[in-house]
Amino acid sequence: MKLRQLGRFGPTVSAVGVGCMPMSGTYGTSSESDSIAVLHRAVELGVSLFDTADIYGQGHNEQIVGRALKGRRDRVVVATKVGGVMSRDDKWTSGFNGRPEYVKEACDASLGRLGIDVIDLYQLHRVDPETPIEDTVGAMADLVGSGKVRFIGLCEVAPSDLKRAAAVHPIATLQSEYSLIERDIEREMLGLCEHLGVGLVPYAPLGRGLLGGSITSDTKLEATDIRRSGQMPRVATENLAGNVALAQVVADIAAVYDATPAQVALAWLLSRRSWIVPIPGSGPVEYLEENVLAPDLELDPRDMRLLEGLATQVRGDRYGAEGTAQAALVSPARPTP
Repeated sequence: MKLRQLGRFGPTVSAVGVGCMPMSGTYGTSSESDSIAVLHRAVELGVSLFDTADIYGQGHNEQIVGRALKGRRDRVVVATKVGGVMSRDDKWTSGFNGRPEYVKEACDASLGRLGIDVIDLYQLHRVDPETPIEDTVGAMADLVGSGKVRFIGLCEVAPSDLKRAAAVHPIATLQSEYSLIERDIEREMLGLCEHLGVGLVPYAPLGRGLLGGSITSDTKLEATDIRRSGQMPRVATENLAGNVALAQVVADIAAVYDATPAQVALAWLLSRRSWIVPIPGSGPVEYLEENVLAPDLELDPRDMRLLEGLATQVRGDRYGAEGTAQAALVSPARPTP
């Protein structure tokens, strides 16, 4: 597995990581034993970045990651998140809390669930609209000073937030959605990350299943799958056929290279910057084994140009108006002091 450094301040990790959120049933039924087997295989293949969050499955996700990586701690970089308040009635959050005291309490709770002494990458899941980001990042910096955290990251923040946070403490990473069909980050944030030396950790790099081919026009999503809830218009009935047609372009290119569509989508993303490390969601072992080969795939300039135009043709917004907690996780309104 090839390695990459996450920006100027972050750790060196495998070029492709694993997003662990699906292991808590977000995209339908999941099996703990299967999830742990996937994580064990990932470590065997040289994957070292594993991303979770305290609100995934109301702490369940961190527990799985902790159990799976026990005895493998020296070979992995554990990334988790703080900021979303656990909710008792859904899998997401009842709000946002970036108060210093909450951040420190949540860190201790995450350390306990993960069964580790230090969190390698502690990320602010979303900005608390009631708490200046300087206060939140200041608390995270205190955790670095106390030895409970090694690196600090942010998720889905505005450019102004990133600048303000970086003035308090070096920011190792930004986590944001980025893929062949979701490229809003290129407007300003990608250049800002480069300027500030912040590594990028794209989530949903396979368009939530569209680009990898796991969603087709005939796919029937489980009742518990958040993609069925109306929160994600790109897989809604009125948009699905058009977006599946875009995914077919990726599949056709993949066939030329004797590769999978997921490998092509990840290879394109890796080509954007040397400090980008995507975290495709955990799935079957065979998907993992395909994904880790993406860093070795070099795409022809002509194929790159074909892929470049897909984002302009995508149908539907990233999140729908009825997306409640998940839509709110994108960019809550917040005052500027």
